[in-house]
Amino acid sequence: MSTAQAVQALVQALGTDLVASGRSIPERRHGDWSGVPASAPRALLRPRSTEQLSRMLRICNEFGQPVVAQGGLTGLAGGACCGPEEIALSLERMNAIEEVDAVSGTLTAQAGCTLQAVQEAAEAAGFLFALDLGARGSCTVGGNLSTNAGGNRVIRYGTMRDQVLGIEAVLADGSVVGGLHKMVKNNTGYDFRHLLAGAEGTLGIVTRVVLKLHPQPRSVCTAWCGLPDFEAVTTLLQRAKAELPAGVSAFEVMWPSYLDFMMERVKALRAPLPSRHGMNVLMESAGADEAHHPAAFEAFLARMLEEGVIEDAAVARSAADARSLWAVRDATAEFPILLPGMAAFDVSFAIADIGRAALECEALLRERWPGGIALVYGHLGDGNLHVIAHADGGRPETRMQIEELVYDLTRRYRGAVSAEHGIGLLKRKVLGHTRSPAELAAMRAIKQALDPQGILNPGKVI
Repeated sequence: MSTAQAVQALVQALGTDLVASGRSIPERRHGDWSGVPASAPRALLRPRSTEQLSRMLRICNEFGQPVVAQGGLTGLAGGACCGPEEIALSLERMNAIEEVDAVSGTLTAQAGCTLQAVQEAAEAAGFLFALDLGARGSCTVGGNLSTNAGGNRVIRYGTMRDQVLGIEAVLADGSVVGGLHKMVKNNTGYDFRHLLAGAEGTLGIVTRVVLKLHPQPRSVCTAWCGLPDFEAVTTLLQRAKAELPAGVSAFEVMWPSYLDFMMERVKALRAPLPSRHGMNVLMESAGADEAHHPAAFEAFLARMLEEGVIEDAAVARSAADARSLWAVRDATAEFPILLPGMAAFDVSFAIADIGRAALECEALLRERWPGGIALVYGHLGDGNLHVIAHADGGRPETRMQIEELVYDLTRRYRGAVSAEHGIGLLKRKVLGHTRSPAELAAMRAIKQALDPQGILNPGKVI
């Protein structure tokens, strides 16, 4: 059966308001931020309810029609890009926050809700929704769960799967599974939350989620620290975890290559410290004790200075100061403009290995392409390393050679080829660097069991 027949059946059953086609499909629905070449979808499904989505997938399954689920389209692995005969699915109309339960400390939302809307609803109720990342205004909670998003606060709160207590999802045949449970303890067989977290829409479409909320911190302390070397960075992290009463909520590490590049190229940035250091750390601690937390934070930094763990530090005295410090770390949004054709990596290593892996990676890139650019930064607390490389004007052939070098190094260190953003299309060929043949076979078996016709996001992940 043809795609045209599938689209016609969808329109007859659900109408053109829910099934758009032709010029009525916005161009942005072709693909995501990855830059992977994509085709215009043959149709765009925009349900307003789980029931409507169930009917849509049931029809698509009957026709063997491929469907690509799309969230806020901020992914960087090509997971939301459409092929020539595929249909796009957007839950942008399912964007309601259904409930904030202050007693249970939960928020129930539809999957098309943006991360920022969830954060603001939680804050209005006096809570914190812990997940945070730069695309908060565009990305959706369904997409966050499907890629198991991480962001800045993983060191304290974990990834997106750790923020979810219950889900509702629709499988390829239209079956609705899961339950909007609010319990932390629920050991009743296979857990659909963890099965669908990180599955990138290949096993089912998440429609609603119950999210875990945390008390809103009353005091947030931020400091930029200059350190002599990576050993001092790991010491600072271990000591901060052990000695700060409120712990560490963010711990961002920047190698000199990154900071030097940003200070030179992004004129709006202000240098956090007057002198250059071997390593740079942006550290944040969020606590509930407004009266004593700032003093404890500064006393800790003073001890680290006295002991030589850190060489200098700038402490934010206001929210504006904190934003200025974070702006240096968040300036990564400028990379596509500053380095067109760059190769960007989001890999992870054991914390014990990440320092050596970063140094070796940077050295290998500079040795192979002496005139190129190699920048390293990351979330040390969760082992997540970002590498930006640019050489030969961003030629595709050079990007492929850079990818081979970085992913081979990741395999040697037994790291993960994707720490965030998922596998999608771009990392499918290197998934075997991290996963064994037996694990890949198990993934294929799960896919076959839940989606025997292979209609959900075909060709992605595996």
